[in-house]
Amino acid sequence: MKALVQTGFGGPEVVSLRHIADPVPGPRDVLVRVRACALNRLDVLQRRGPALLPGFRLPHIAGMDVAGHVEAVGDEVRGHAPGDRVVIDPTLGCGTCPRCRAGDRGHCPGVRVIGGNVAGGFAEYVVVPARLAHHVPAHVDLADAASLPSAWSAAWHATLTVGEVAAGETVLVQAAASGVSIAAVQLAKRAGARVVAVAGSDAKLALAGELGADLLLHNDADVVAAVRRFTGGEGADVALDHVGAATWRTSLDSLRVGGRLVTFGNTTGDEVVISLAGVYHRGLRLLGSGAYTEAEFAAMLDAYFGGGLRTVRQAEFGLDESPAAFAAAESRTSIGKVLVRP
Repeated sequence: MKALVQTGFGGPEVVSLRHIADPVPGPRDVLVRVRACALNRLDVLQRRGPALLPGFRLPHIAGMDVAGHVEAVGDEVRGHAPGDRVVIDPTLGCGTCPRCRAGDRGHCPGVRVIGGNVAGGFAEYVVVPARLAHHVPAHVDLADAASLPSAWSAAWHATLTVGEVAAGETVLVQAAASGVSIAAVQLAKRAGARVVAVAGSDAKLALAGELGADLLLHNDADVVAAVRRFTGGEGADVALDHVGAATWRTSLDSLRVGGRLVTFGNTTGDEVVISLAGVYHRGLRLLGSGAYTEAEFAAMLDAYFGGGLRTVRQAEFGLDESPAAFAAAESRTSIGKVLVRP
């Protein structure tokens, strides 16, 4: 088969299109013919180096978010057949530890991730355990399905499970046109909240408005003051922030007394400074989002497949266009997902 193989760390030149042997499914696996695979920030970071996931080894095939058709099934597989349309939950875990047995594979000490430290979907075929393959209904485009796994499961966990966003609340969403925030805006609106969307361009804010955001703010505006005015002087109930150091203070200061800041990323830096007095006097809650669970992944798919939600795709590329695909994903003007279509 053809696959994008990473052989070093650096720019797009460390990834090349190669012919390698087709993967062979084990007794409990399915072989999936990849129809679309989204390019994520982790793919970019691990291409640049150093590797972020333990167990990462070169050569490597990236691509965590896979949708396609089942090509073949292992002897012990039930519930899947050749031709089935599927989307893959990329989190494998070890399968045997207490966290994996509880459905919390993302916190497994030996976590394995398809496309992260196990061969992924930037190829014509990928092998995965059958339990990770979820059926995609006929009315859902496989390209849309491939846009869901990483971004939408992270947004579901941060917005609904950790953030506990509820009807009538006001939610501040940073970087509102990123893949995960596109999902978060819609999930917060679906929960009945008012959404304040912050982004860096008119085009990004226009998209957030299309998705239902109630207040649109440029990230160079006085976000804190605008949020106060919008909430009658109170502040936001929840801030969803995966940007990190650059937006941390704004997110924190925008909260009302007793507000919740959900952090689930560090794109602009890993270290921040906070006033402990400001946190405990105002009764703020700082919540790390962590990994989604098996049940949350299934619930997220059910919600999306039920209708009323949408993915946003920026561009699609073939396997032979990987430099252009990486360039699109790394652009600061990017909106939505970049897909690779074998």
